[in-house]
This record gives sequence, C-alpha cells and structure tokens, in this order.
Amino acid sequence: TDKIEKKLQNTPGLDYLESCSRPGQSIIYVYLKATVVESEIRSTWFEVRNMVNDISVTLPAGIVGPYFNDRFDDVYGNVYAITGDGYSYEEMRVKAEEFRQKVLQEADGVKKVELIGVQDEKIYVEAESSKLSKMGIDPTLITSTLQAQNSITPAGKISTSSDDVYMRVTGVFDSLEEIENLPIRANGETFRLGDIAKVKRSYEDPGSKMYYNGVPAVGIGISMENGGNVLTLEKSLEKTKHEFEKELPVGLTISTVANQPEVVKDSINEFVETLVLAVAIVLIICFASLGLRSGLIVAISIPLVICGVFFSMYLKGIALQQISLGALIIALGLLVDDAIISIEMISVKLEEGWERPKAASFAYSSTALPRLTGALITCAAFTPVFLSKGSAAEMIGSIFIVVSIALLLSWLAAGTIVPMLGERFIKIKPGKEETHDVYDKKFYKVFRGFLELCLNHRKAVIIATVVCFVGSLALMSNLKQEFFPSTARPELIVDLTLPEGTSFEATDSTASEFARNLEKNKKLFSHYTYYVGESAPRFVLTFSPSIPNSNMAQFI
Repeated sequence: TDKIEKKLQNTPGLDYLESCSRPGQSIIYVYLKATVVESEIRSTWFEVRNMVNDISVTLPAGIVGPYFNDRFDDVYGNVYAITGDGYSYEEMRVKAEEFRQKVLQEADGVKKVELIGVQDEKIYVEAESSKLSKMGIDPTLITSTLQAQNSITPAGKISTSSDDVYMRVTGVFDSLEEIENLPIRANGETFRLGDIAKVKRSYEDPGSKMYYNGVPAVGIGISMENGGNVLTLEKSLEKTKHEFEKELPVGLTISTVANQPEVVKDSINEFVETLVLAVAIVLIICFASLGLRSGLIVAISIPLVICGVFFSMYLKGIALQQISLGALIIALGLLVDDAIISIEMISVKLEEGWERPKAASFAYSSTALPRLTGALITCAAFTPVFLSKGSAAEMIGSIFIVVSIALLLSWLAAGTIVPMLGERFIKIKPGKEETHDVYDKKFYKVFRGFLELCLNHRKAVIIATVVCFVGSLALMSNLKQEFFPSTARPELIVDLTLPEGTSFEATDSTASEFARNLEKNKKLFSHYTYYVGESAPRFVLTFSPSIPNSNMAQFI
C-alpha cells in the first residue's frame, strides 16, 4: 500500500489518497481536486493505471492484481433481483445471466449490466494435516498433481489435405468423482485422493450476499449510456422484463429493487406542474392589470420564448432536469417584464395621441437599450455559478445558461413580436384633450411625490440602502446553509457495522436477525434489500458505496 501510494502522489490534479489495508487485501482510493476539468479525468485515470503498472514488478511475490475500477461513477439506476424458493445460487445466477444477455441485446440505451451477490462456485479439497504427515504426503504434492492433471495443454495438430485437426491431452476433470479418483503417489505407494481428503463443491467463502425481502437473491444492476433518456430506457426494460418473466420456471421470480426512471418521472412531472402553475399565475396577473388585449399579447410572448429556450437547450445539449427546469421557473417572472414594458410604452404613447406605427417604433427605440442592460445585469448575477469549478458547477451550471437564454430571447421578442402585435391590437380610449396627460392620476401623483422626496434627500436614501445591505449580510449568517435541500427519494439506508475482524458468517447472522425484526413491520415499506459483505450498488449519483468488508451489511 505504501509503495503504491507514494507513486500515486505524482498524479496530476491529485487532492488526496485514502487507503484501507487488511490481511490479504489493500484498497486505495484516488481523489482528484474539484478544479480538474471533466474532459481530463479519463486521461488522468489512464496515467494512474500506468504508474501502478510500472511499479507492480516491485511488489511482493504472490500478489494478485492490482485491479482498477475507474468506472466508480457508474450509476445503476435500475436494479432487479431474482429469487427462487428451493433454487440454488448457481441456478439463480444462470437465469440472471440470461436476463443480462437479453437486456444487452434488446433494451435501448443500456451501457452496462452487472450481476450482484453472485456466489462463485469452487471445488474444495480438505485434508487433515496430521493424517497427511502420517502417510508422508506433502500437501504441495496434491496441488501439483491436480494442476498437472487438469491443465489444458496443446499436443500438436494433424494436417490433412483439407483440415487441421488439433490434438488435446485428455484428463480434464468433469465431475467430483473424477477428482476423488485421482491417484496420488507418495513414498512408493499410490493413494486415491478421495481416501485421504474430502472433495466437495461449495461457494466461495468469504464473499458477499444479496437478500430481497429477507430471501437470498442474485441482483442485476443496469447502467444507462451517456446521453440516454432514462424514461425511454424504462419502457424498454419493462418490455424486456415482461417477456423474460414468461420464460422463468415456476418458483423463480424477478422483482424491481430500484427504479430511477420512476423517481425522475415524478420529479419532472412535479416541476412541469410548478412551471404551468407559474405561467398561469403570471397570465392571470397580466390580464387583471393590463386588460384583455394587452394581457393576451404578453401571454403569447411567454410560450414563444419558452419554445425558443427549449430549442436552444436542445442545441446546447442541456437536458430537462431539476436544475434546468428550476432555472426556467426563475426566468419566468423576469421574461414577462420586457413584454410588459413594451406594451405599456405603446399604450402610453397611443393615449398621448401618437400614431400607431410611431408609438410601436418608439416602444422599441426608447426601451431596447435599458431592457438589454437590465437583462445582462440579471445574467451577470448568475455568472459565479457558471464560472465556479468542481462538482457544484457540474450540477447547477445550467442555471446561468438557461436564465441567460430566456432573458435574451425575451428581450428579442419584446423588441419585435410584441410591438408588432401591440400596434395592431391595442385599443385605447381617446383622451378628452389632444394634450392628454396619462400620468395625471392620483396613483402617479403619490408616486411622484415619494420619488421627489427620495431625490431631494439623496444622502439619507443612500445611507439607508447601505445600512439595509450590511444588515442583510449580517443576518445571512443565521440562515441554514446546505448545498442541496434534503432529498425526497423514497429510500432509507441503514448501515450495519460490526467490530473489525468479525467473520462473514457472524455478520450474515446479525443482518438476518435485523431482517426478521423488519418483517414484523411490513406495512411500513413496500420492500427492502440488504447486502452482506458489501454495500448496495450506486443506484443514484449521490450515493457512495462503502469499502467491501466482512463486518458490514447495508439495508435499503
């Protein structure tokens, strides 16, 4: 571990290293700085591989590996479990492998499919040391005899006029009986392996296990390809799963453990409902305050701008997700401002007796620059989000882009479409006099008086503004700070950790006891899974799997 860590300290963009060393195993995590650009991450992992491979020759003899996992960020948004009453792990694994192949061949948008909780089969040869010593048999003699007998060695080929026939040495084991009947020769005598040792087929120990609702299971984790549509993937997977269920023998079932598309669908629907509600509120206020015709013009500009935003997002490769939809809701209250300003300017000039084309042109020429300045200032407020580095920027960087696109398109629409529609459809009650003053109303008189008061006491107003700003900064320290609000996902995660060095069997037994207690409260949840010896697969991006260990279990 120390050798590898010292070498890895030369990794470009390295933040820190974290390792876990225990008898027979060493796991090292490499953490890069948040400032490392996404496009450079994959090449950095290649460099890590090269550095470790360079020093692998200096590691002690008998080392297995090192192995690399540079796909640690893969998210298995869909996880299924195969369970069977009376079926062995191997029989469940075979069916899980069949489903894996079916998904890879038939489902659209699948990047990777991994099996979870598979129990690897082994052939164990167990012999008592005292018994072997009495017979004068060296344990390594059994090992070498097994390897020699079970090796697949080329033995040449026979060339004919039409074909090459390759020869193989016979003797590869096909059953436990053949291994038991293997002759072991020692001290001038020949022994049958089954007479001096116990030969049995069993599962790898220690390993890891997966349980679904307290029943042993083999899981299938499915990861979506980059740029895929998770909702399209769900439809494809459901179709594949439905067809596969028809082929399963009686007693075997396939159940859904995690379904990220369902969570995404609910989340998107919730945001779309909020967006529609926000549009409705804005339109109601516009109709109530501006009148039917003016409100209708503003209403027309909203879907036009939103459609333009969607098209721009498509060109920029920005998906519809919580952050981009949230940015649309932020922009919604701002993008109607431009249309209202143009409509109000046209209405005012028409009330003053201006001709319609002249009033519409003035609405653009007099407001275009101030509106553009206001839009750019608002966009500039979101630039820290866009310019920041690291995972936070990757998550919320689309806020700046979406808001900026929405405001600039709103500015464009308010200078083109809105004046054109306003010139044609706005109706104004003519004033009694040609020099009609539209501001000769009680509301405007009160507002003018307040404005003049502020302008006549500029210093006091500026000081009061600065005091309010400083006060708000001081109060900000009392606000709770967090990167994202608490998740609304439906899972609850329980980590069960026993003292270091606890055997896998003891951990499995304790987890089973906890599961039996869960069974007493079945009405509180739809289903549960738990993993012994390892954590659950990364079923959502923000979930970080723990280091595998025989003393840990995790319930979802």
